[in-house]
Amino acid sequence: MPTKIAVIGGGAMGIACAMLLDEHEDQRVSIWMRNEKYANQVASSRENSRLLPGVKIPERIEITSDIEQAIDQAEYLVMAIPSSFLRESLEQLAPHLTENRPAISVIKGLEPETHFRPSEIITEVLGTRSIVAVGGPSHAEEISRKLPASVVAACGDLSLAKKVQAMFATDRFRVYANLDLIGVEIAGAVKNIIAIAAGICDGLAFGDNAKSALMTRGQVEMTRFGTHFGAEAETFMGLAGIGDLITTCISPYGRNRLVGERLGKGETLDQIVSSMDSVAEGVKTTKAVMELADNNGIEMPITREVFRVLFEDKSPLEATQTLMSRPFKQE
Repeated sequence: MPTKIAVIGGGAMGIACAMLLDEHEDQRVSIWMRNEKYANQVASSRENSRLLPGVKIPERIEITSDIEQAIDQAEYLVMAIPSSFLRESLEQLAPHLTENRPAISVIKGLEPETHFRPSEIITEVLGTRSIVAVGGPSHAEEISRKLPASVVAACGDLSLAKKVQAMFATDRFRVYANLDLIGVEIAGAVKNIIAIAAGICDGLAFGDNAKSALMTRGQVEMTRFGTHFGAEAETFMGLAGIGDLITTCISPYGRNRLVGERLGKGETLDQIVSSMDSVAEGVKTTKAVMELADNNGIEMPITREVFRVLFEDKSPLEATQTLMSRPFKQE
C-alpha cells in the first residue's frame, strides 16, 4: 500500500515538493489549494502558469480544493503555506486536521505578531505533533525542473528526520538529516533579511566585494540570533544557514533580493509590494526579528538598517554609510 502524503498549499514550493515526493513509486501525493477555481484550473492544465510556467505537474498528483479529499488516508502533511498566512489557513483547516499526522514544514519566516516559528504555529493551532523542518538552498523554480539541489531535514526525533530524508530524496535532490529544528527554522527566516540587504547592494551597484562582505557578516548575525534562542551554531554553517543564504542573496529567483534591489534603485516598499505576485517573507520577518533582537539585547546591525530602510524611510545609501562607519571591531 503506497504511503499517502498531502501537501497543504499549492504555490511554487508546494508543487515542487509534490513533484519530488511523486518520484517515489511507493508514495501517493495530493495537493490542497484554497481557491476552488484555481485548483480546478491547475488540475485541468497540469500547470501553475503564474508561478511555475512551463512546468508540467504529473498526472498521478491529485490537485483539489476539498481538504477532506486531499488528506483522506494521508499519513503525512507537508506544510507549504507562507508564514504570514499560516495561522489563518490552519485555523480554517483545523477541524479537518484532527488526526496526529506528522507535519513536514517547508515554510521560511516568523509570524509578525507573535514572532513564532512555523513549527510553533502548527503546534499551537493543530495541537502537539511531530514536526520536521526542511530547509536549505531550494528555489522551487529549479527543483520543479529537476535541477540538482541539497537540503536538510531537521527534527528532534532523528528517526523521523531520516524517514523524511528518504521520502524526499531523488537522484537529483539530496537530503541530509539534522536534529536542530530551531536552527533550521531561524536560519530560513533570518537569511531573507540579509537577502534584502544583498539586493540593496545590487540596486546601488556596489559590486562583489560589498556583497560578499555583507553575506559573511550576515551569516554571523544569523548565528548570533539563532544561538540565543537555542539553535546550534553549526547549523548556520550548513545547508540551512550559509547554503540557503548564498542562494537567496544571488539568485534571480530570490523575491527578497529583488525587493532589496528595487529599494536600492529608488522605489518605495509600497510600490514594490503592490506589484509582486508572490510573497517576500523577509519584509514582515524583518520587523519580527528586530523586535525580538531589541527585546533580548541581541546586536543585529544589518537587520536594524534593513528595518530602517523598510519601515522608517531611511535611504539605502544612508543605511550603508551607517554600517560602514560603525566602531572598529575584532573579527
